[in-house]
Amino acid sequence: MGSPERPDVAGVRAYADELREMFTRLQDQGLELHTRARAVQVTETSPDGLVSVTVGSRGELVRIDLDPRIYRRPDARGLADTIVTTAQRAGATARERIVEIFAPVIPPEQFQAHLDGDIEAVLSQLAGGAE
Repeated sequence: MGSPERPDVAGVRAYADELREMFTRLQDQGLELHTRARAVQVTETSPDGLVSVTVGSRGELVRIDLDPRIYRRPDARGLADTIVTTAQRAGATARERIVEIFAPVIPPEQFQAHLDGDIEAVLSQLAGGAE
């Protein structure tokens, strides 16, 4: 009669199986997902409607459109702040779309932690999966 597995060993095996399945899904769907992710572009418009900013999949600036009405109230600092804020919102939305694209193969919270460069969260998630 075989001895029962210790819970920690069973957890590690279950986590290894989960990683293997994730890797297989990523391998099967990865190229298509990568192509879709690279094609992401997001445009956000400032609340006053005077600034529109388009960013690419990595948050890189693709285009800025300025409504000519901005010249009615010359405020270079205000305009610069509006551009930055609008670009940041567009970048955040682009990241959300990338996470959504990869959600079928990578858990969103895990992928988000990778995108954020949050190594502590990544390691915590990995440790939690092995328990």
